[in-house]
Amino acid sequence: METIEALKTRRSIRKFTDKPIPKEIIEDIIDCARLAPSANNVQPWEFIVVTKPETRKKLAEICDYGKFIKDAPVCIVVFCKNTKYYLEDGSAATENILLASHSYGLGSCWVAGDKKPYAEEIRKLLSVPDGYKLV
Repeated sequence: METIEALKTRRSIRKFTDKPIPKEIIEDIIDCARLAPSANNVQPWEFIVVTKPETRKKLAEICDYGKFIKDAPVCIVVFCKNTKYYLEDGSAATENILLASHSYGLGSCWVAGDKKPYAEEIRKLLSVPDGYKLV
């Protein structure tokens, strides 16, 4: 898929099949995310790949607008160290995840987490250390 086509045709998808996603594709999507630009090349991100149905179900219950997470075969949660530009850096990485997923023919949807009341609960659920912010 060409870059411009990917940019113009990507959509938020909230209905998923239960078809598993090969590990190699997930790894490549994460690789695309880590190659996102970041302020001063800080690369403050951590990507948590959630495949366990019970954890996805808990995430879906916690998030205001993420009820569909429980039905997705994979959920990639993006956290960033609390740096000056964590939100911009994490957003760039997240967009790379969305575009890479689309390039593989996979549906995706960004569920915002920054400054949400449930962000801390998700951080604890996923055992993310203090000092990281949910993007």
